[in-house]
Amino acid sequence: MKKIFIFAAFFLLVLTGCDKSPKTKVSVDIPITENTGKYVINPQFDYAGSFSEGFSDIRIGAWTDGKWGYINLEGKIIVNPQFDWTDNFSEGLAAVRIGNWSDGKWGYIDRDGKYLVNPQFNSVSRFKNNLAAVKVGDSKTGKWGYIDKSGKIVINPQFDAAEEFQEELAAIKLGTESDGKWGFVNKDGKIIINPQFSTPILFGSYYASQKPFSEGLAAVKIGDSKTGKYGFINKEGKIVINPQFDDASSFKEGLASIRIGDSKTGKYGFINKEGKIVINPQFDYVGSFSEGMAIVRNGNNDDGVRGYIDKTGNLVINPQFNAAHDFSQGLAAVRIGDNKTGKWGYIDKTGKLIVNPQFDSASSFKEGKAAVRIGDDKTGKYGFIGR
Repeated sequence: MKKIFIFAAFFLLVLTGCDKSPKTKVSVDIPITENTGKYVINPQFDYAGSFSEGFSDIRIGAWTDGKWGYINLEGKIIVNPQFDWTDNFSEGLAAVRIGNWSDGKWGYIDRDGKYLVNPQFNSVSRFKNNLAAVKVGDSKTGKWGYIDKSGKIVINPQFDAAEEFQEELAAIKLGTESDGKWGFVNKDGKIIINPQFSTPILFGSYYASQKPFSEGLAAVKIGDSKTGKYGFINKEGKIVINPQFDDASSFKEGLASIRIGDSKTGKYGFINKEGKIVINPQFDYVGSFSEGMAIVRNGNNDDGVRGYIDKTGNLVINPQFNAAHDFSQGLAAVRIGDNKTGKWGYIDKTGKLIVNPQFDSASSFKEGKAAVRIGDDKTGKYGFIGR
């Protein structure tokens, strides 16, 4: 799930590239229009997210004391900025917070901005499969359970961590941050797969969450958080791909990324659902497949360059970008130049620049629009360009 707390800001990873020549062309199946790359909502917000279900959250004011609300696809403010933090709409509801990170409370609003679930929870997830994970109690000793869209607790708070439902199952954790184990529950709250899986340390004493089920399988770590290996289980909890990888992602478009070796020197490739390596580990980092393409990086996160491969592993777009996002609606946001002075534009699936690099920040297209920023992250303004 996307748990809503401040640590999320640390996980915005920029994906990466390699050193081969392009061999395969990928067709572009979404036409370029007269609005592509042009402002359809002028830069005016201090922050803007991506559109989801016809709404995007926006912020007026600084990160520290600004207020959040929502606009529609025409850029009209539908829910006035009044919240201290917000999340995307999912299944008709959006999580909003009143108060600061440490003791503020989360609730849920509908598309009119009306509370359907009053602010009362320490932390929450988005609604998925008509349920949302919520934390009852304080940040240290509270427990996670699940509510329905009326706010009724339908799975009692009993877990030490909990994720969104995906494919009718949700990952839950029993035990401490360092020693706890992850399993899966169904929508009745019954533990279907006993807690037994570990997750790695991300930074400091903060551990990653268990990956969800995707395309019928879930990547799980067998063994302790440092030396364990990743394999894949099915929804009965049976291991169908033996633990052998040092890292693994969820399956997307029939393939999952895996890493052989440690986080500094290991290489990434891809496996199919039979566990066969179909793209040899050779990249310093990879993204998941999206619209038939995956980001690959050659070099480290700061200095490496990114390109894109197809599902056969052929390099379709040469590594040349300092940062890149997944393809979405036929285009991908890419940055040319470093994090301070570089500019973002958009390429098509042949690597052609469709929208020239000109933005200081850019997101993927969602529902025909992409949020972009002009100016630095403190004083710049966000608007939206059209697809």
